[in-house]
Parts: sequence; C-alpha cells; structure tokens
Amino acid sequence: MRKTKRLFGVFEDVTKQHPYAALTPDVVLDALSDLGLAVDGRLTALSSYENRVYQVMLDDNSSVVAKFYRPERWSDAQILEEHSFAAELVADEIPLVGPLSLHGQTLHHAHGFAFSVSPRRGGRRPELDDAEVLEWIGRFIARIHNVGAKQNFESRPTLNIRTFAIESRDWLIAQRIIPMDQQTEWLAVCNQAIDIATHQHANHPARHIRLHGDCHPGNILWTPTDLANGGPHFVDLDDARMGPAIQDLWMLLSGDRAQRTQQLSMLLDGYEQMRQLNRSELALIEPLRTLRLIHYSAWLARRRDDPAFVQHFSWFGSSDYWAEQTHMLVEQCEAMQEEPLVV
Repeated sequence: MRKTKRLFGVFEDVTKQHPYAALTPDVVLDALSDLGLAVDGRLTALSSYENRVYQVMLDDNSSVVAKFYRPERWSDAQILEEHSFAAELVADEIPLVGPLSLHGQTLHHAHGFAFSVSPRRGGRRPELDDAEVLEWIGRFIARIHNVGAKQNFESRPTLNIRTFAIESRDWLIAQRIIPMDQQTEWLAVCNQAIDIATHQHANHPARHIRLHGDCHPGNILWTPTDLANGGPHFVDLDDARMGPAIQDLWMLLSGDRAQRTQQLSMLLDGYEQMRQLNRSELALIEPLRTLRLIHYSAWLARRRDDPAFVQHFSWFGSSDYWAEQTHMLVEQCEAMQEEPLVV
C-alpha cells in the first residue's frame, strides 16, 4: 500500500523523493571534476535554501562556489538570461560575482541538474544604519539599473499583480493549502489587499526594467573599504526579473516611518548621483511589500516536498501561521492607503 501523510490539508505521497535527494557530495564533486576542476574532496554546504550552493576546495587550496539550480524552477533560457545580465554588469565594472565561463559555457548539466561555478568572494552584511554605507549601496543599485534599462528580459518573468499576487492566491486556494478555519478570512483580506494594490499600480504606472529582484540585506555582501574592491557586492541574481526600479530599494528599509524615511533619503542620495528615480514609484513601496507577502506564502508551500523544508520552515502551514498572515495583510491594507514616504 502506498504510504501517504496529511500535510497542510493535502495528502502527500511520501514514497516520492525530491530531486535534491540525489544531489550527494559525490555527485557535486564529480560534476566539477568533469569540468576539469582539480577538486580535492573538501566540500562545504553554504547557506541557501532555494538552490543548493557549495564551497568546493581545489588542489591549490583555492576554492570555487558551485550553484545547483532548483529543478523545474527556471528553464535553461531563463538561467542564461541571468548569466548574460551578470556578464553585462561585470563588463560595466559593477562589483558582482558572476558565473565562470568553463569550456565556453556558464551553464552546465550533470546527473539531471543544471549548475554554474563562480569565484568565491566573502563579506558580511552591510551596516544599514550607516549613512555612508546606504549612499554607497544606492549608487551601486543605480549602476545596476542603468545597465538593466538598456534592454528587456525575454524569458525571465515580470514582477506584477498577476504573477506575484493573483497567481499565488489562486494556487494556494486550488491546492487547499490554507486550513479551513482560516481560509475564508485570509481570502477576504487577500482580495481586499490585491484590489488596493491594483488601484495603486494603476495610479502610479512605472517603467519596468531588468532588476536584481530580491535586493534584501542578505543578498549584499560588504568588504572593508581599505581593501582592493572593498565596499558592497552582490553574489546572486537568481531572482532577476522585470519590474519597477523601487523594488530594488524598498527591501533595504526597516523600522518606523521616520527611520524608513531617513534610510530612503540616504539611499536616494547615492542612487540619484548615478540615475534619476521616478519619485511617483515611492507610492508603490507598500503595494510591492503586499505582493511579496502573498507570493512568499505560495513560494513556501510550493517547496513543502523539499527534504530541507521541515528543517528551515517548521513553523509554516499551521492555523497560527495563516492567522498571522491575515493580520499582516490587514496592516498592509492600511499602510497602502497612507501617504507614501516623501524624501
């Protein structure tokens, strides 16, 4: 008899293994060795849930970073657009760690996995309470946007109401992810939030450009400024997509309204040294935060069969989780109707 378990209201087949279960250390090392890299057997898993990322030591005691893409998330064409964007940024001398070209290719395949190899570059999270750091990051993001605005992605998605909110909401309901005691209230508030966000986007249309797409502090590494190439650098364009420029700025803001206003002012002091921001996009900060909130719940639910899910997200899926999501969406409905930040 086939074994099943009940998870988030849906019976799951527990005999079916997730593809990552086959990604053993030997598979990783063999894949890099087949590219001609002199791996010495030392392998360290780095902090990454969406993909699997490893620091791999080489015989000369140097190291590279191997990124194995989550199966069935991106097509090869979408990954190659990410790599092409990274190459454009590097060519423009923007400090970003892009994939290495090995045997004339940046995207490789082994044992059913797509993967890339990058140089290793360390760093720490930036100090976002430092005005100089925020100004520097603002200049950095503006330089990315100057390159991003030169052409559009053809294969990668666009951040908009449909892709981040409507499709996420509809999928969560269709898959019966939300417990019945929370579904009615969550859905009512979610619909209200989507309506308000839609209204705000209609009133403040923004040009879509190629973005980093997931520009939170954890995706920026900072190295001491007294070192060569010191300052901020990005190490990941995995969520690159089309969208409004403000998307790459708002996730760096935190705290109360006064704190967020001050942080935004510092970011824009740097950003607008290199590129002018359409200030009407400031009205999209809270709508974009709302879209991310809805999208994140669907993102989590779609990964519930990952063998690392329980370890990383044991708190997901309970009635308490969805009650908290409803509460947060109520707060977002209120925030979207407040006056936008002004700097």
